[in-house]
Amino acid sequence: MPTANSLLESEFTQDICYELLPEWQGLHVSISILSGGITNKLYRIQSEKGDCTVRVYGDKTDLFIDREDEAHTIREMEKIGVGSRLVKFIPEKGVTIVDFIDNAIVLTNDHFLDKTLHAKIVDPILKIHNSGVQLKRIFNPLLEVMKMSAILRQLEVEYPEFDIAGTIQRLVKLSSIINIPESEYTACHNDLLADNFILIKDEAAHKYDAAMYLIDWEYGGMAPKYYDIADMFQEILVPRDVEKEIVKAYCSGQKMDRTLLLIDLFKPFPDIYWFLWSLIQLNVSKIEFDYYNYGKVKYENAINNLVFILDRYGVAV
Repeated sequence: MPTANSLLESEFTQDICYELLPEWQGLHVSISILSGGITNKLYRIQSEKGDCTVRVYGDKTDLFIDREDEAHTIREMEKIGVGSRLVKFIPEKGVTIVDFIDNAIVLTNDHFLDKTLHAKIVDPILKIHNSGVQLKRIFNPLLEVMKMSAILRQLEVEYPEFDIAGTIQRLVKLSSIINIPESEYTACHNDLLADNFILIKDEAAHKYDAAMYLIDWEYGGMAPKYYDIADMFQEILVPRDVEKEIVKAYCSGQKMDRTLLLIDLFKPFPDIYWFLWSLIQLNVSKIEFDYYNYGKVKYENAINNLVFILDRYGVAV
């Protein structure tokens, strides 16, 4: 059986599929590389016995991802109808395999501009937030930022062009202003970028129980629901009027002002989280990607949002 490290570095072959899925032994297997992963390597494998997505864990992702928690989340999300079935979980080999969602479109940022899609976009988010599911991971935005900062320090690299310590202190103050206790956390995805939304094509609607599914549950956990949407907005970066339309669909028109306020207050947290994540990846990942500039944009967006909440709400941190 190949090791996690060899799977990450070597060609993904039919023989590897047989080793991961012995029940496919002797069958013709079609293998294609899936785009979009900047942490892991992703493959689609097909045979007469199934159609699956294979996730090969990126190097040192165990620094910030608990794969047992991720597997638990995948199982729970399948139960409530928002995620794929877990086919096989092989952490010792650095692999998770789930059913591939076919006859579907992977969303792009531009899809979020389409008002006719807003109900479909918020549907799986509402299902998660209202599910009552208790996930194993507690994703406290401030503590998660601090954990990322600690990991970066352990790597003994310095980026003096960014005021990391000072910005985290601002987030400490902002967290105390928001003041949502962990007892009020709900199940959340915590990585709602466009690539993780899978829209079923109309002609295939009869094959599925929902119109929209979510994939990639590495960061799933109990978190403030407002953080989940703030993270989404900081990924898709749509105009303000579109944000309001999406929040309106999410709230069904109820408590919209308070919801939008809390989403806005949480916006700097995901950007700093992913900024620190990107600097860590820059030092540990073997995947070719411009992590530095990806993170730099996140940092700048966070600083801009700290200015925004001061101007819009008078919240000074």
